[in-house]
Amino acid sequence: MATTSPPTASDLVWTDGPDGYALALDGTTLLCRNAKGRTLKSVPKKVRESSEAEHLRGVLLWLERHERECLERVESWLLGSLPVPASVIARVWADPTWCELLTDLYVVPADGGDGGFLRGVDERGRIGVIDLDAESAWLDADRVVPVHPVLIEDLDDVREFALELGITQRLPQLTRGIHRKPAAVAAGATAVEDYSGGEFEQLRHATGRAQRHGFTVRGGYAVCRVVEAGRSVQARYWIGSDAPDYGTETGRLLWVDDDERPLALRDVGPIAWSEGIRMAELIHAGRKNTEEETTQS
Repeated sequence: MATTSPPTASDLVWTDGPDGYALALDGTTLLCRNAKGRTLKSVPKKVRESSEAEHLRGVLLWLERHERECLERVESWLLGSLPVPASVIARVWADPTWCELLTDLYVVPADGGDGGFLRGVDERGRIGVIDLDAESAWLDADRVVPVHPVLIEDLDDVREFALELGITQRLPQLTRGIHRKPAAVAAGATAVEDYSGGEFEQLRHATGRAQRHGFTVRGGYAVCRVVEAGRSVQARYWIGSDAPDYGTETGRLLWVDDDERPLALRDVGPIAWSEGIRMAELIHAGRKNTEEETTQS
């Protein structure tokens, strides 16, 4: 079964630079070694300003963009619990960025059955996993689903098992905060008000917090989009639309369909509900602590 391991110094690809120096990228760090082969603690100015260094910085920008794009794609699979063809995973597995993101995701066959933690792909395109019995197994499935944690049965047991195996995920899946919709919601309700009234000294503090957590901000709302049961749904949490340096107060959380129509809460699926509440909770947590300020004044 194919596995991955972190790169070592011998894996670095060195490029000839000026005056016998050589350059390489170690992750996002530019390294330099002299003509004797000794890696230097810093890159000399003439090397740092060379055309070779400029080229590597361009490569680094491409790699960073590539990583963002891969991360967004894998997260979209997770947020939709979308079936992914095994052939697609096989094609991208050799790419270190894809491999790092996919390794140890918990996946199940799209047609049902037991899954496990993704560990590799064989020459026949079969998906290799570590199953919940801690055994290596090959999934005989054309498509697998990176399951959103709110849909994983016995999630606590799966999380505990992952800890025992020492599994870490580049894209948080099992450690992702989940929120289950109450069994009963108010008839006709279209919004959640639990996260309203959160005060921020400046709107940009709220928008900055939303963006740091990966949410889009549009028209006064922080937005999170998911695809559930083939339907696109947006969770929208009001954070304000005044000037960035004005104070603001958060409002309601609602969900809309592709036609911008608010959904009744009873029609919001488990993934959209969980992700919407998660978004509102993360942003609301950054509000001013008005209770503490009142106590101190």
